[in-house]
Amino acid sequence: MKRIKTDILILGSGGAGLFAALHAHQADPKLSITVAVKGLLGKCGCTRMVQGGYNVALAPEDSVERHFMDTIEGGKWLPDQDLAWTLVSVAVERIHELENELGCFFDRNPDGTIHQKAFAGQTFDRTVHKGDLTGIEIINRLAEQVWARGIGRLEEHRALEFVKTRAGDALSGVLMMDIRSGEFVFVQAQAVLLATGGGPTMYKYHTPSGDKTCDGMAMALRAGLPLRDMEMVQFHPTGLLAGPGTRMTGTVLEEGLRGSGGYLLNGAKERFMGNYDPKGERATRDIVSRAIYAEMRAGRTTPNGGVYIAMSHLGPERVRKEFKGMVERCADCGFDLAGGIVEVVPTAHYMMGGVEFRGDCTTVLPGLFVAGEDSGGVHGANRLGGNGVANSTVFGGIAGDAMAPWVRRSGAFHDPDEAAISAAVERARAPLGKPAGDLNAVREGLYGAMWDDVGIIRDAQSLHRADEKLDELEARLDASGVAAGNLAYNLAWHDWLNLQNLLLVSRSIREAAAAREDSRGAHFRSDFPEVRDLDRSRYTSVTWTSGAFGVAMRPVEFTRVKPGETLLKAADAAA
Repeated sequence: MKRIKTDILILGSGGAGLFAALHAHQADPKLSITVAVKGLLGKCGCTRMVQGGYNVALAPEDSVERHFMDTIEGGKWLPDQDLAWTLVSVAVERIHELENELGCFFDRNPDGTIHQKAFAGQTFDRTVHKGDLTGIEIINRLAEQVWARGIGRLEEHRALEFVKTRAGDALSGVLMMDIRSGEFVFVQAQAVLLATGGGPTMYKYHTPSGDKTCDGMAMALRAGLPLRDMEMVQFHPTGLLAGPGTRMTGTVLEEGLRGSGGYLLNGAKERFMGNYDPKGERATRDIVSRAIYAEMRAGRTTPNGGVYIAMSHLGPERVRKEFKGMVERCADCGFDLAGGIVEVVPTAHYMMGGVEFRGDCTTVLPGLFVAGEDSGGVHGANRLGGNGVANSTVFGGIAGDAMAPWVRRSGAFHDPDEAAISAAVERARAPLGKPAGDLNAVREGLYGAMWDDVGIIRDAQSLHRADEKLDELEARLDASGVAAGNLAYNLAWHDWLNLQNLLLVSRSIREAAAAREDSRGAHFRSDFPEVRDLDRSRYTSVTWTSGAFGVAMRPVEFTRVKPGETLLKAADAAA
């Protein structure tokens, strides 16, 4: 087995991982820093796929207090308020860093100020963007700076397990696999950042690419770390519905379409959002997704089983100018977004839940830091569109700032538990040489179980059905083997490992959903439809120990504002 040493190991090359690498390097250029990524740096990850933009309070009429209240109220009073305040306040600093230090070009107004567009669920137009290709702009600039600084890279390496010391009191490193050869690699590090992203690809319709399989969250569960808010899976209301047989189905048509005045129409080409919320198409994502799902269940659907989005009433030329990327994406699939109507369906998009962490990105495991979608607590029950990439860059930078001094002050290369490494290798090699199984059937079964029973609307019966289905799928996966010949780019093997991680995280979502007997944001229980006890809000904390899940309900600490209160009056008075 190959062994590597690095002071700081960063798992993931999205906004969180690359920002952390740059900030750690700036804090101490003498440290060895390595970014490990499942694909190629700058070419994979969810940040690159961000279309909409970046929420930040820049306009004189806006304020961080207003952004904060939108975030807390959108999250249905479940966010960790100190983390949410960090998000909205540091975002102002981070957007200037992106522009002035990293060279991002964002769209501007005629007077030279940064243009900010409307996104649903917000009381102010605060979303900074580069057309509808914001993520590509950010990742391209970040990747350039990482390459320029000579920061180490382990490309096409997948993380398998966190490896602790023999005493289990600290992190020693990470067991990885070189996808190009199938060789196992142990990377020993003083500090590790988990920034692999979430990616709810266990649902029938999903936005992330297929390589996003919740690897980091699964590793965290196996290492005994608590995960917060795992029942909170966000469905983006408008995923492209291009029909069966194409991976384009499920990819996002961004929120700016509805923010700028787009209409949602049912199969009879009638607007329906007014029947569900007074904000219409600009309601939060959870409300719009449930409304679309209700139309689907009532049979008022398009030929492919979804609803339509219409933009032509805004003027085809305006739509082509403002949403060039999506107009071209739809055209590639045979749809005219600018002048016609396009079929859409709610699509699993983002996981508000993740590893519990502190404001400096540390966790309960010494040496392990977390940032981005792998972390839980920032968004609560519902993430506002535009807060995702802000979350990644804000906390990625904080993690980098924290890791470098932590290494100098408390870091050490701890000897790994060699028995744990051997056991992890055996677990990864478990399917090799067994009789081949139908992995695609397992995947399709997972899609159906999660979409039908742990999806946009849930109840006790559906969650019980999901428990039985997931047990069955795990047994089928365990009995399935893959060829053990050439391990280089052995895609069937990686497919097996991906499904193993997805099944474990799917179980954690189901467990948290069963424990929360009320409805909040993205979590809607038809048998408990009311939002209850806001002033006694509790969040779920899921652990997995010795093959069994545990769920605790912990009180949310209202450190800045309580339900029924607002920071806006005080902010207005100060202004």
